[in-house]
Amino acid sequence: MSVAARSSTVPRPVSRRVVLWRHGRTAWNAAMRFQGQTDIPLDEVGVQQARAAAARLASLQPDLLVSSDLLRTRDTAAELARLTGLEVRLDPGLRETFAGTWQGRTSAEIAADDGDAYAAWVAGEPDVRPGGGETRWEVAERTCAAVHRALEGTPAGGTLVVVTHGGAARTALAMLLGLPPEHWGVLGGLSNCCWSVLHEDARRAPGAWRLEEHNAGSLPEPVLTEEG
Repeated sequence: MSVAARSSTVPRPVSRRVVLWRHGRTAWNAAMRFQGQTDIPLDEVGVQQARAAAARLASLQPDLLVSSDLLRTRDTAAELARLTGLEVRLDPGLRETFAGTWQGRTSAEIAADDGDAYAAWVAGEPDVRPGGGETRWEVAERTCAAVHRALEGTPAGGTLVVVTHGGAARTALAMLLGLPPEHWGVLGGLSNCCWSVLHEDARRAPGAWRLEEHNAGSLPEPVLTEEG
């Protein structure tokens, strides 16, 4: 019996819920190397992170599981699939930012050779092309499109788990929440194998989303009251 089947401690939401889940650690994460779309596997720590996180997320009884097609996300998603019995649907639209000549280099190396662009990137400016690659806006558009494709198969009150990358998740969050690009930098990043949770917010507007959890490693708690 799966963890999801055994657990009834977390109530199903009334509106649909999206969990944006970053992959576990890789050797390049540990070395502070810009991975981008380089296909780097999880390291031993990352595998353990994925297993521990999957045991928690399975308790949400997800309905759909979609992942970037890169190895580090596929292997992270596989841990949740093993517990829930869900098929992992792969979508290249969920890949990390393509970062051109920055990929494989440490942050210190990039800052030394491309300081102005790197400073603008760290500051969250949406139009910087890291290493001649994709802007944050371009990444947000394709990542959000992938999320909306998956939502087409997510039932009312259902939960969609999206396994993606730190930069892709952050830009998708900003766009889904309707933040203007100049304010995207207010969102902090996701640690390895942590997640953010969005709920539909039909009270505000059709297709609107509300951020319930960010960079979390524990299960979301219901909000009983918004005041007090």
